[in-house]
Amino acid sequence: MARTGRPKADLTLSDEERAALEGWVRRRSTPQAWVLRCRIILACAEGASNKDVAARLGSTSHAVGRWRARFEHRIAGLGDMPRSGGPRSVTDEQVAALVSVSDLAGVRLQPHRSETFKLSTDPYFYPLFL
Repeated sequence: MARTGRPKADLTLSDEERAALEGWVRRRSTPQAWVLRCRIILACAEGASNKDVAARLGSTSHAVGRWRARFEHRIAGLGDMPRSGGPRSVTDEQVAALVSVSDLAGVRLQPHRSETFKLSTDPYFYPLFL
């Protein structure tokens, strides 16, 4: 049977790359998104097609093709790309200045703690403590 589609470039791994990818797959603390990317690259290095890899790993052939193409940049290509967003409104220097002033004044910054309490504006809300 003739092969269809664009030919895929052979994906070869060095011993260090293979060891690193297999280590991340075995490690329990590795995020599952990273584990899937590593498994995709390891399966592609065995010579499997995108469809076969996708079926084996429960992914899509489009995702397998994307990670195969991103591996052109080797392991660094498997990381997340920077996403768009608004520019920072506070610089690192401003943060450092605020922290240093608060340390001199003896004030400890704890933005995660809130000293306020808000009652619900729901008309059917009945507080149990009143």
